[in-house]
Amino acid sequence: MYRFGLAGIPLSCKGRTLKDAIEDTHRMGLHAMEIQFLRVNVQERSVYDEVGLKPREIETSLIVDVLRPDDEGNYQPVGIDVALEEDDIVLELFWNLANSYVELRKLGDLAKELDVQLSLHTPYYMDLISNGELTEKSMEYIIWGGLLANEMGGKYVVNHIGLYGDLSKAAAMKNVVENVKKLKNEYKRLKLKPKLGFEVSGKQVVFGSLDEILNLCKKVKGILPIVNFAHIHARTNGSLKDAKKFEEIFEKISPFWKDEYYVHFAGVFYENGNETMIAPIKKGDLKFETLANVILKNEYNITLISSSPLLEHDAAYMRVIMERVLARKLAKKK
Repeated sequence: MYRFGLAGIPLSCKGRTLKDAIEDTHRMGLHAMEIQFLRVNVQERSVYDEVGLKPREIETSLIVDVLRPDDEGNYQPVGIDVALEEDDIVLELFWNLANSYVELRKLGDLAKELDVQLSLHTPYYMDLISNGELTEKSMEYIIWGGLLANEMGGKYVVNHIGLYGDLSKAAAMKNVVENVKKLKNEYKRLKLKPKLGFEVSGKQVVFGSLDEILNLCKKVKGILPIVNFAHIHARTNGSLKDAKKFEEIFEKISPFWKDEYYVHFAGVFYENGNETMIAPIKKGDLKFETLANVILKNEYNITLISSSPLLEHDAAYMRVIMERVLARKLAKKK
């Protein structure tokens, strides 16, 4: 089985809400959407008339953490599975795509009814390496993204890792492993069901060659390698030219995936092992038809997300190419 979807709200979607996006994705004959968790703001505030309610019950607010004073008056995070008390301080998230957990649950029910598989992508500029202020903020985004995805029934939370900076690759890996373990433990503590995935990168200065992502997945059990074929093609200076190369990638990631594969695809321009621009699928020398043949030959259960600038157009284009390849294969068997 294969699903096609897109990374973000369809460009043609008039309403620009998640509800509109899910409905439009379904109408276009697509069955997956990776929600972009961008443009958010988090502010601290006191509890108003919400005393006695749990954050997931509040219909007008997205509270991502509750700070409660201990016996010495120091505020400590206690999570969102608590009834609010008068002296609490809450962290309220403002997001242009949803304003409450109640709304998120309704969106998840809608997606399930329309057979649109949801996932979520955290901001593209992340830092799980330097252990500075940006690392702390990046980890918060991944936790908050998990809370939102969990409420919608999302399957995956997809993340980038960040620049090596002044660190060696070995030192960078050490920091990443420690931080991802913390994230994994926090997901377990919060009982978040979405799987944490970490995406390969398309530039040499950014952590995330395929081997690095696979090594990370070996060191931190339960996380997933997210293959972006455009990024791999660019980082390896155009290596994905034949079916064998695609099959080698699936062989490498197969130990970490059980029920399905989840991948990104787009066209790409590159130079000297570095991505210069993500492009429509028809542009560049990365050919989807080659991948389509590999998928059908091996009968992969797979979700393919268009990260092309043309989003839904190229998601539908991949579906058309897949159907053409399948038709040719069936015709040969007659």
